[in-house]
Amino acid sequence: MRAEPAVASHPGFVTVVSGLPRSGTSLMMKMLEAGGLESMTDGLRAADEDNPRGYYELERVKQLPKGDTAWVADARGKVVKVISALLEHLPTGHEYRIIFMRRRMEEVLASQRQMLVRRGKPTDATADAVMASLFDKHLKRVATWLASRPEIHRLDIDHAVLMAEPAAQAARVAQFLGGHLDVARMAGVVDASLHRQRAGDTGPATANG
Repeated sequence: MRAEPAVASHPGFVTVVSGLPRSGTSLMMKMLEAGGLESMTDGLRAADEDNPRGYYELERVKQLPKGDTAWVADARGKVVKVISALLEHLPTGHEYRIIFMRRRMEEVLASQRQMLVRRGKPTDATADAVMASLFDKHLKRVATWLASRPEIHRLDIDHAVLMAEPAAQAARVAQFLGGHLDVARMAGVVDASLHRQRAGDTGPATANG
């Protein structure tokens, strides 16, 4: 059995859901909310065909690189979504528990491409190999950075495994966050019909870090 991250219970930590765009971060946010964790969102980005259950975003997160970090103190005891590209801007002085969503790279790229199509924007499938390489290097840098921050604890969740085993993965997440969430309600959020861009097999995600 795989050992889970050993994390001491601390009600004042900030829970962060992260990963590449289109890796399942909004799904995890909804699961945590259903389980009883308050989410920090502003509702500015409405649900649409790409994310019919909502994006669960906080616009101020995008201002992290500009030094807007005062809101982080208010995130203690709550959950906020921070894409992987912005993690390095999280300020010191807080304990973080990061749930890092992993998804097969080809699914991430296909989902991003479909989003562009729906919005009438140009796509270039030939650029997928370039993007995959850039994403892979980015995730390696993120992994190195996370490992250098002792106040950050990380749990990886594989998107495909979550879809196949929602109860087991919800239990892992709940344990990582202290064991006080409603696992059944978290698992009940997972809807396999929304897994629309699928890889050719069900192997482990390549979008790892």
